[in-house]
Amino acid sequence: MTEQRFARLGLLVTTLVVALTAFAGGAALIVGSLDASLATVLSPAAAYLEGSPFDSYLVPGIILAVVLGGVHLATFVLVFRRHDRWILAGAVAAFDALIWIFVQMVFIPFSFLQAFYFALGLAEVGLVMLALGVLIPVKHHPLHRV
Repeated sequence: MTEQRFARLGLLVTTLVVALTAFAGGAALIVGSLDASLATVLSPAAAYLEGSPFDSYLVPGIILAVVLGGVHLATFVLVFRRHDRWILAGAVAAFDALIWIFVQMVFIPFSFLQAFYFALGLAEVGLVMLALGVLIPVKHHPLHRV
């Protein structure tokens, strides 16, 4: 299996996982903010919003679903269709995930989910680097000249 093929398959998996779970997490935050009786275990404590620009989890839920989920879904489609810009889309998705986690950790104490999504973001960065040929040893790189 070539490096690009492996990178594509890896990005297909990671972007789909992040997209689906971001949509689900965003929906949980939105529903929990609209009706407190429907708040789930996925809704963080309201106290975490102190010092943030938000009064409820409605806007963060929308951002989670639309921005993180949307970018990852768009990237999945571009990678799946082998679009000319699939590697660029993978880089955007990776940094989108990492930025989301960094900002989230400013307000919300560390959790397993943050570590999991941080690892997925790092995996996406690594897969993009692999697709670009950055991780190929110099002597085996197609552009290497003796």
